[in-house]
Amino acid sequence: MASHRRPKQPSRTRVTVLTTAAAAAVALSANAADAAPGEKLGKDEVKAKVDKLYEQAEQATEKYNGAKEKQQKLQKEISTIQDNVARGQQELNKLRDGLGSMATAQYRSGGIDPSVQLFLSSNPDDYLDKASTLDQLSSQQVEALKKIQDKQRELAQERAEATEKLKDLAATRTELGNKKKEVQGKLAEAQKLLNTLTAKEKAALDAEQARANRSSTERVDLKDAPPASGRASAAFAAAQSQIGKPYVYGATGPSSFDCSGLTSWAYAQAGVSIPRTSEAQANAGTRIYNQSDLKVGDLVIFYGDMHHVGLYAGNGQVLHAPHTGAVVRYEAMGNMPFQFGVRI
Repeated sequence: MASHRRPKQPSRTRVTVLTTAAAAAVALSANAADAAPGEKLGKDEVKAKVDKLYEQAEQATEKYNGAKEKQQKLQKEISTIQDNVARGQQELNKLRDGLGSMATAQYRSGGIDPSVQLFLSSNPDDYLDKASTLDQLSSQQVEALKKIQDKQRELAQERAEATEKLKDLAATRTELGNKKKEVQGKLAEAQKLLNTLTAKEKAALDAEQARANRSSTERVDLKDAPPASGRASAAFAAAQSQIGKPYVYGATGPSSFDCSGLTSWAYAQAGVSIPRTSEAQANAGTRIYNQSDLKVGDLVIFYGDMHHVGLYAGNGQVLHAPHTGAVVRYEAMGNMPFQFGVRI
């Protein structure tokens, strides 16, 4: 998932919020996040609304990640096509130059009607040899023309493909910008809510978050939870080495991560390439719908739209990058709506 960075408020204490409670399925509108005129929300109400905003920011983050990945892929494809077109144009120029050389040679052999040339020739046998060469050049010209036509068609197709991909790239860049604004907007809205709290309430939420981070970064006992494979074990060990690193939307490590950034980074350390986003990772292996069948290192997908992913840690725990304000840590799977596991 993408990473989320709350705008800093110079005159206020930076606040982090625990969001391990199960998220509601109903979307929270932007207007609902603010209290009615004259009404001050309590600490628990603010926390619930902020938790929901963080979840929405995470959803937008995964869309942002997908658009960013698509943009990078399109840029590479366009670069490859442009290189192919440049090389193809050079080949076409060479073919045209060769055809020109053959035409010049044929002209220099004489433009007189062959029957007249034979009549005027002092050595008919010599002329017939030359006539054979002319026939050969003509055949080469036909072949050269065919190659030129084929190359022209190939270049036209590649240029058309590049044009379409450039249009797609422009649309993807627009989508990327919109999703980034959406993420930042949700985080700003959450910060606005947090800024309505008193100093005492903020301190209480800070302490709550700190306790959650401390209690959730302790090593899980894995004696009854074998790894799914050697590579899954290596990926899980890599993720464990990042415990305590902050969640930042769009981050892929190693200083910070979002949820899918952590899982893709961890598997990369094990020599396995998996997709960037949680939705794509959901289709990266064999699905496991029974929690009791999960093994350490399996991916675990949460929420109906599959916008969150972590690594199974054994004993009903998941190791993940939770949300803005939290760090990479263990958490009970029951705190989020489990969908299925994925064995890479």
